Amino acid sequence: MIDPLIILTALAAGMLARAIGLPALVGYLAAGFALHELDVYGGAILSTLADLGVTLLLFTIGLKLQLRDLLKTHIWGTTLLHMAATQGFFLGVLWGVAQLFPQLGLDLGAKLVIAFAFTFSSTVFVIQIMQERGEMASRHANLAIGILIIQDLAAVLFLAFTTGKVPQPAAVLLLLAIPLRPLLLRLLALAGHGELFTLFGLALAFGSAGLCEAVGVKGDLGALLIGALLAGDQKAKELSYNLMLFKDLFLVGFFLSIGLGGWPTPEVMALAAALGALALLKPLLYFPLLTWLHTPPRTALLASNALANHSEFGLIVVAVAATAGWVDPAWSAALSIAIAVSFTLAAPLNNLSHSLYRRHREQLARFESTRVRATHGDTRNVKVLVLGMGNIGTGAYETLAQHYGWQVLGVDDNDRKLAVHRAMHRRVEAADASDPDFWARLDLDKVELILLALTNHQENMLVVRMLERIGYRGNIAAVVRFAEEAKELESKGISVFNLFAEAGAGFGTHALRVLEGPARSG
Repeated sequence: MIDPLIILTALAAGMLARAIGLPALVGYLAAGFALHELDVYGGAILSTLADLGVTLLLFTIGLKLQLRDLLKTHIWGTTLLHMAATQGFFLGVLWGVAQLFPQLGLDLGAKLVIAFAFTFSSTVFVIQIMQERGEMASRHANLAIGILIIQDLAAVLFLAFTTGKVPQPAAVLLLLAIPLRPLLLRLLALAGHGELFTLFGLALAFGSAGLCEAVGVKGDLGALLIGALLAGDQKAKELSYNLMLFKDLFLVGFFLSIGLGGWPTPEVMALAAALGALALLKPLLYFPLLTWLHTPPRTALLASNALANHSEFGLIVVAVAATAGWVDPAWSAALSIAIAVSFTLAAPLNNLSHSLYRRHREQLARFESTRVRATHGDTRNVKVLVLGMGNIGTGAYETLAQHYGWQVLGVDDNDRKLAVHRAMHRRVEAADASDPDFWARLDLDKVELILLALTNHQENMLVVRMLERIGYRGNIAAVVRFAEEAKELESKGISVFNLFAEAGAGFGTHALRVLEGPARSG
């Protein structure tokens, strides 16, 4: 049975890791090592949670698959070229290590698997730093996550062939799931939004895994395929969000189990720390590849720095390979140390990313391709900027355009959304509002009003700090949802529009009109 001490230790270690700016999983790994020293071991429940966590991880990856986005050359091309180069680099490093330390027993198969594990970067790390900086909707965040998804798919293909199972003839019946997509989506809609919806999602993930195991296909692959079958629908996005906490909670069991397995030898620990530090070399290849494939230099730099780490998925790869007898189980603990070291070094690097770009902007601009330069829109003669062209931003644009006409410019970084606006003959520009290059192309002395209609408060504050830094002296208005957000923006001298409060007032006015309607008609 799982001792309550395990849960409390994991909680305390996770909180401590988060407090010093590292992902909580570093704390969970450390908790496992600490509990091992105390001779505390988990039971069958911990192992079951670990397996469920991996299955849910692959299911949620499937739910997020958007082939239209992943098929962009700068995403799949960069990922595959970088993984191939990184595999070769770490294979060479491990070959050298095997010559110096033959007692480690690294045969060719073990070198290949371990080097493969080091080709991945961490989804957990990237999401955490982007959320903390309010940049989840930014182009560099979407780029980094697209690269991570393709890496995850490569890992899934590896995991699919680790069991050595031969699919049974009945496995071909799994293809019948494809025409069932409309039915599954209707059932998801029928389940609503509460616990029944989440329960149905868990049943899909674990049920598909069990079905695949029954016909000789690795269950985790089945969970991925069912998730991918549902991808692209709004209910799939909602389901991914609902299952995220379950996935993260179950994966705690996986990370704890790695640490509970004990420490590697001192030689392997030292090697793991050195391999962790080598993660900082990853951006040196990501950046030139991305810019060569027509990514703007700023987007390429921020995405590259976010990927300067090793991945928890690589840890899963090594753990599964160890179960199959391909590598020594001690390498699971070694890789966990390498991941922790890479996170520790990557955190300050990412905190400096924006300042690094501002400091070296002119040198980095030399990497900008001709195609990227050709995409810069006309930002002349702008009096009003609307940042964020969602429903609120679009409504504001339409109102302001009645007075300022073509001098209103809408800004967003969603290409599909911008295509709709251009079809409606609106003046819009594809840009990241936190990009100093975008602001440099504007004549800010002529801009009278900037309206912040971005997706969350952190993004609004990011732009406010940018405008303070470049010395903008015009008017700024922002949309907020909560009183504390309004207070923070008002302290900066910004006019705020409380969406919920104003919506309530507007609804009340509408209700009065409804009540007065019959009286007027009488």
